[in-house]
Amino acid sequence: MQSTSEQLLAEGEARAQAVEPAGSGGAQRNAARFGRALARFVKEYAIVVVVVVMFIVLAATSDVFLTWTNISNILEQIAPIGLLAGALTFVTIAGEFDLSAGAIAVLIGIIAGKLQPLVGTWPSLGLAVVCAIGFGLINGTIIQKARINSFVTTLATSLILAGIGLVITGGFLVTVAEPSFADLGSGSFLGLQWSVYLLIAFFVLGSLILSRTTFGRWLYAVGGNPEAARLSGVSVQRVKIIVFGISGLAAGIAGAVLVSRTGTGQSGDGITQTLAAFAAVVVGGTSLRGGQGSLWRTALGVVFLGLITNAFNLLAIDPIYQSIVQGAIVLVAVGADALTRRRAG
Repeated sequence: MQSTSEQLLAEGEARAQAVEPAGSGGAQRNAARFGRALARFVKEYAIVVVVVVMFIVLAATSDVFLTWTNISNILEQIAPIGLLAGALTFVTIAGEFDLSAGAIAVLIGIIAGKLQPLVGTWPSLGLAVVCAIGFGLINGTIIQKARINSFVTTLATSLILAGIGLVITGGFLVTVAEPSFADLGSGSFLGLQWSVYLLIAFFVLGSLILSRTTFGRWLYAVGGNPEAARLSGVSVQRVKIIVFGISGLAAGIAGAVLVSRTGTGQSGDGITQTLAAFAAVVVGGTSLRGGQGSLWRTALGVVFLGLITNAFNLLAIDPIYQSIVQGAIVLVAVGADALTRRRAG
């Protein structure tokens, strides 16, 4: 028979063996929670860290970077792409794609240029933007009513819009000689062009819509789980059609700024502008699966890509490598999105 001390020792070993798996499981749960928290932090604030680091590096390596002329130039250059990126943020949060935003912006420039001699500067720009909203609503209606994939639909409509622009122009430039036509794109106030103020206004208003309104909550719900949103009484089709209308509005403003700045309209599919804007959205952390994203992160994504372009200019790096760098950044951002989703899950 075992002594009392031996019995106590055996019971202690048994309790230790029983507790060890529980403790191990607790450690695993803590590690999992930490991993999810880290994934959320990276998704929310990685772009902030990257932009700050990029800013510091450029400030340290170039004497010109911190001058007001250079800073204002960066903001003015990113304004049109920033407007397109803001539009694509809304669409992507809704779980859709819009490849026609650049084509809409290009066609709006042609329409405004053609209308200016007939109705004047501001009416021509205003009517062109209204047309852009109509194009966006048509996109949304086709996608929702015909139930065609948004990627395919907007790819097709971008080609159609490019063709319409070619028919209108006959392959020639549409030139506007009226000096007042340049006010929107080149006019300034307190040292910044009006396009920068339009960009800021769009992002501020858009952020308020996403964070403070019922429509914003519906948008995240529709993008995250459209079936659950529908069962909750949300009109999924209506929300998505409105989102494409917002995309058309932003594309129209971007197109108006561009044609006002250059004084010429030219046919094209605008795919370069669309891809640049899409890159900013992805780098800013908006999920391609929908239901997640924010305009403030998209704004930082736009600034980051603008800083890259500026760095190539200031540091005299051959610009032929710029697309390679931007493509690699987008690839890393998409991979990070997939990884953080797995960690968060």
